[in-house]
Amino acid sequence: MTAEHYSLVGDIGGTNARFALVGQGSIEPEAIEVLHCRDYENLDQAVVTYLKRVGMASVRQACLAVASPLRGTRVTMTNNHWRFDIEAVRQVFGWSAFKVINDFTAMALGVPHVSDANLVHVCGGPGDPGRPKLVMGPGTGLGVSGLVPIRNGWVPLVTEGGHVDFAPTDDTEMDVLRLLRSRFGRVSVERILCGPGLLNLYQAHAEIRGVAAPLDAPEKITAAAVDASDALAGEVLRHFCEMLGRTAGNSALTLGSLGGVYLCGGMLPGFLDFFLGSPFREAFVAKGRMRPLMEFTPVYVVTEPYTGLLGAAEALGNSEV
Repeated sequence: MTAEHYSLVGDIGGTNARFALVGQGSIEPEAIEVLHCRDYENLDQAVVTYLKRVGMASVRQACLAVASPLRGTRVTMTNNHWRFDIEAVRQVFGWSAFKVINDFTAMALGVPHVSDANLVHVCGGPGDPGRPKLVMGPGTGLGVSGLVPIRNGWVPLVTEGGHVDFAPTDDTEMDVLRLLRSRFGRVSVERILCGPGLLNLYQAHAEIRGVAAPLDAPEKITAAAVDASDALAGEVLRHFCEMLGRTAGNSALTLGSLGGVYLCGGMLPGFLDFFLGSPFREAFVAKGRMRPLMEFTPVYVVTEPYTGLLGAAEALGNSEV
C-alpha cells in the first residue's frame, strides 16, 4: 500500500474510534481497526497508532466523522475528552485535505451504501423512496440526521436533534423528568435515549418505585432484560424502546421522512429480538390523524457496524458536505 493511493477515514464516537483506509475512487473501507478513545490522550496519538498498526507511513488526505457539533476549525468532542484543531492536525500529518463531519451526517451518507442484508425491517412500508430519510440512533449519545434527495443523490442534514427537550406523556414520565431535572437541570431526550440514558432511566424507575437499583451499567440492564433475570430491567428497556419509537415518530413527522427511518448505532443490534417485540412500533405510529402516514413509513434497524466509515468515505468526494 502506498500513501498516494489511500485516504484515511474514521468514525469517532464517545467510546470508540473506528479507522480505515479507502482506495482512490472507492468507498469500501479496508484495514478496519477499532480503538478505545479512553486509551489515547488525543486524536493525533490514535491516528499514529492506527497507521503503525496497518503499516502505512502516511496517507494523502483524511475524512473523520466525529460526535460533536462543528463550528469553525476547533473540535470539542461531546462525549469524550478529545479536543483538536482541524488545520493543525492537517499540518501535523501533511495531508493535502482534511475534512471533518458530524458522526450522524456520516451515518446518513453511509445508509444508501448499506446492503439489504444489513437492514432489518421493523415496521411500516413501502414508503416513498423519493422522499427524505431519517437517520437516528442511540449509542453513547443520541444521533439524529437525515438525507434530502437532490437530482443526482442526497444532501445530508447536520443536526443536534438528540438534544431536543424530553417531553413526558404520562405521570410516570413526569416523575422521570422531575428526578432527572434535579440531577441535570435541563433534560434532553439524549439524557434517556442512549447508553448512559438507559442507566438514568433505570435508576429513575427504581427511585419512583422505592426499590433497589443493583445494575450499574447499560449493558447489564439490557442483558438482564433479555434473559428476563430482572423484572425492573425488562420494564425499563421496554419503556426505553417506547420512548425511542415516540421520538423517532416525532422526528419523522418533522422531516417528512417517507423515504424511511434508519435506526443506527451500537445499542439496538445488541438486543434486536427484544426490540422487535417491544412497544416501539405502536409508539412510532400512534400519531392520531397522522397514523396512516406513519404506517406507510418504513423503519429499519441498520446492523452494518461500519456505516459511519462508509459515510466518511462518501464524504471525501461529496461536494455537498
